[in-house]
Amino acid sequence: MGKTLYRKIWDAHTVGTLPDGRTQLFIDSLYLHEVTSPQAFAMLRELGLPVLHPERCYATPDHIIPTDDRTEPYADKRAATMLSELRRNCKEHGIRLFDMPSGQQGIVHMVMPELGITQPGMTIVCGDSHTATHGAVGSIAMGIGTTQVRDVLATQTLAMSPLKVRAVRVTGTLRPGVTAKDVALHIIGRLGAKGGLGYAYEFCGSTIEDMDMDARLTLCNLAIEGAARCGYINPDDKTFAYLKGRPYAPTGAAWDAAVERWKSFASDADAEYDDVVEFRAEDIEPTVTWGISPDMSIGIGEVVPSPEDAPDAESRKARTAALEYMKLSPGTPIEGLPVNVVFIGSCTNGHISDFRAVAPLLRGRKVAPGVRALAVPGSQMTDRQCREEGIDTIFREAGFEWRLPGCSMCLAMNADKLVGDEICASTSNRNFKGRQGSPTGRTLLMSPVMAAAAAVTGCVADARKVFQLGE
Repeated sequence: MGKTLYRKIWDAHTVGTLPDGRTQLFIDSLYLHEVTSPQAFAMLRELGLPVLHPERCYATPDHIIPTDDRTEPYADKRAATMLSELRRNCKEHGIRLFDMPSGQQGIVHMVMPELGITQPGMTIVCGDSHTATHGAVGSIAMGIGTTQVRDVLATQTLAMSPLKVRAVRVTGTLRPGVTAKDVALHIIGRLGAKGGLGYAYEFCGSTIEDMDMDARLTLCNLAIEGAARCGYINPDDKTFAYLKGRPYAPTGAAWDAAVERWKSFASDADAEYDDVVEFRAEDIEPTVTWGISPDMSIGIGEVVPSPEDAPDAESRKARTAALEYMKLSPGTPIEGLPVNVVFIGSCTNGHISDFRAVAPLLRGRKVAPGVRALAVPGSQMTDRQCREEGIDTIFREAGFEWRLPGCSMCLAMNADKLVGDEICASTSNRNFKGRQGSPTGRTLLMSPVMAAAAAVTGCVADARKVFQLGE
């Protein structure tokens, strides 16, 4: 019986078995940012330990930094302190830091693939739940807690038990206006926010193979929202073309050797899975969340569900709480629901392809009166590409605020926050209570093209109708 990519990487990185039965797993790369790393470094100092492999650690500030004015010192003293600590720790331990002056700063889950640091066959960890993003290139990438960040800094290993592997197969051709974000929300909606507990998700099938790399990054980014510890896609020619020529990718003869090695990690044709689920691309339409969990999603043509239709008591309770928080009534069409704010960005949808997809749709159009719209590229590299192509100008002329790279309104640790009970059409990854900075703010997750439709109409709208997609 053949092996999955997950099992191949796991076996290749096993250092040994601990007395409690867990595997001691070698970690190829540790990614760091300013919010969860200071505590880990402080614990390291208390133990009197050095960073074992600083050359395998990479850092960039993203979570709390401002996206409007980067003049230092920052007005937000907490942001200034965290950035200062990141700089201090990286300098002290010889860790490469992609700081603002580098031109390579940005959201950690965008910067590392863009630089070619994220590569197939790797084990990658970071003190951030959306580390699953990096599985898009054929790696095993997981979010870890601060104590585990300390452990990896000290030992370059992580203690854990292997996951089960579920093949999530999507086949067929996506209809116009349907994106990887819709695929992800559809899968989470069907399998549930807890459906992936104990699993790694292998996204496969013809639909996944047809996706470009940015779309694959989006899909794997959201694996954690379905409770999968990680999500990955087998490396293929698209993966190699994406990585070729990037600053940290191998070159020359080393490139050819790397590609051959990367290919060997792909799941075998006769690999055995613990579970297999299948979806048809044709069944997926533009999808929007209506509640306070990413699995509370419906197609744009559907209505807000009733608690009475929930399959069990726990689900009924969750739906009731969600409806109360969102101030929605069962049977309300999601299409036409007014929005106050539109946010296009985050590690989920802050890629160059996301802005390229939206820019032509906004040309000659204006953000609806009363709507505040933010566009936040995920990295300085993406921002630079957008400026070179005039994409930022199109967004500005349409009425968007074009911001500097960072996590921004995805989790609102900086000044980019909702006010009161504003409703936000967001391309980010979570719609939890208070996620976007206001304890009563309401978040509707959707794709960038759907967010653009909401921006110009002032309500949740079917982008296929607004922009005549596919006609």
